[in-house]
Amino acid sequence: MKKFIFDVDGTLTPSRKKITPEFFDEFFQFTEENDVYLVTGSDRDKTLEQITPEIYNNCKRVYNCSGSDVYEGDKNVYRDDWELPEKVERFLQDELDFSQFPIRNGNHIERRPGGVNFSILGRDPDPMKGRDEYIKWNKIHSERRFIALRILDMFPDLTVALGGQTGIDIGPLGADKSQILRDFTADDEIHFFGDRMESGGNDHSLGEAVKKMGGFTYNVDSYKDTRDVIISSVAERDNTTKLA
Repeated sequence: MKKFIFDVDGTLTPSRKKITPEFFDEFFQFTEENDVYLVTGSDRDKTLEQITPEIYNNCKRVYNCSGSDVYEGDKNVYRDDWELPEKVERFLQDELDFSQFPIRNGNHIERRPGGVNFSILGRDPDPMKGRDEYIKWNKIHSERRFIALRILDMFPDLTVALGGQTGIDIGPLGADKSQILRDFTADDEIHFFGDRMESGGNDHSLGEAVKKMGGFTYNVDSYKDTRDVIISSVAERDNTTKLA
């Protein structure tokens, strides 16, 4: 049986923004005709804001917080109560103090069920303030990647992945998106769409696990790629082509 799993931010929506009106209609129809699951590093409130309650509630399941907070419509069916250890929080504060990036934007450690998202830039009150500046600055300095490597070196019992464009997802070992496959079987034909399939990206672990199960992965650059595949009626084809 075909089952479609989609990352949200950057895969179904522009980064940190709502799904576009034209894609909303097309994707809602897709959820009407297919078994659709969402998996995102964001919490439920942010996912609802980006994808709309109509689409959220029309999916079979939504795996918020990389699968640590799971909903079927309005019903919470699973939640991990892991909390960030104090020693890791002190380490992140040191990284924040050490960073040379000049803009600070509120909350730097966003606590979610089963993990946290750490951001040098921060997220509140305006999540878009300084965002473009940090993305450009990080491309030059690779700060996120080096911080992630230092966390893994200091705390090997953690799972660390680059989430979105400015943050780092941190949780207990094994708490990455691949954990959602506990709800799928070898008989399922899985199609997974994500924009961070590269090593270290927060779609990588699930993408690799899906391929090992004989499924299909679609490494998209933006929601426009996802939309193109859906419009081409991937659900009605027996053989799908993996995007480059």
